[in-house]
Amino acid sequence: MEFFLLFAGLFGLWLGTESTIHGAVTVAERLGVPEFIVGLTVLSIGSDLPELAIAVDAAIWNLHEGQASDVVVGSALGSCMGQIGFVLGIIGLIGYLVLPKKAAYQQGGVLLGSLVLLAVFGYDGQVSRVEGVVLVVLYVAYLLFIFVDVMAPGERVENKSDSSLAVSLAYLVVGLIIVVGSAEVTVSSAVSVATALDVEQSFVAIVIIGLGSSLPELSISVGAMVKRRATLSVGNLIGSNVFDTLVPVGVAAVIAGLEFEGDMWREELPFLFVLTSVVLFFFLRKAGIQKFEAIIVLGLYVGYVTTEFLGAF
Repeated sequence: MEFFLLFAGLFGLWLGTESTIHGAVTVAERLGVPEFIVGLTVLSIGSDLPELAIAVDAAIWNLHEGQASDVVVGSALGSCMGQIGFVLGIIGLIGYLVLPKKAAYQQGGVLLGSLVLLAVFGYDGQVSRVEGVVLVVLYVAYLLFIFVDVMAPGERVENKSDSSLAVSLAYLVVGLIIVVGSAEVTVSSAVSVATALDVEQSFVAIVIIGLGSSLPELSISVGAMVKRRATLSVGNLIGSNVFDTLVPVGVAAVIAGLEFEGDMWREELPFLFVLTSVVLFFFLRKAGIQKFEAIIVLGLYVGYVTTEFLGAF
């Protein structure tokens, strides 16, 4: 029954996210925001609502039970790995991925810097409320920087949406309700599954929840590639990883404080840093990410998941 509830919760997260993203993208298009920025901000935040909802719900569990820190940190790191490894690898097999060097340096620097900061905060085995506030404030500053840059002359694009603002807001509200309810089901069932299988919560969070909550990014990115909108896809993945590194952990820490498991600090964070560095290196090369590079990225992720699976069982 716990397995059924876990997958039902993940499906609900996907369904609610799809509705939320539809409304958010429509609003962005009505405002004439550039495609890459839509992916970097609106789509990334919308598609990461599952991770945020899971983090908030798990933090509330921490206030009462004190047993869900691994779910927060594990699902955030697992989602980052799923997005930068699995999703990017898959879409790299579909089409040619490129990123302007300026964006690669700027966004890549922010992403790697966020991982380093999270490692510094988690070094003592916990992320305090103050450190959580710092993570969230830094993400808000990052968004402000992006939107100030967007307001520069020549950055706005033609309005492509015919939907009314009321309809878009309705999609947002309905989607958020579904996401919040599904997050409660996902967290409670994940803890139950870990207990039933006698495996660590971190494994369930990193592999199952992390990959499952990356389904919105997979759906969005594949759709964008099919429609030959690669910059939208890449922007979504980079923005999602910045969000996942800072916001879910930061918000959950503000609510209840978090324990940061030593194995995650020694294994998952370094692997994510290396995987992200490899991807950025490919983007900075003249060729970008083509099928060969995508196979390397995907192979690294599959190898990691296989190692985790064998270690858990």
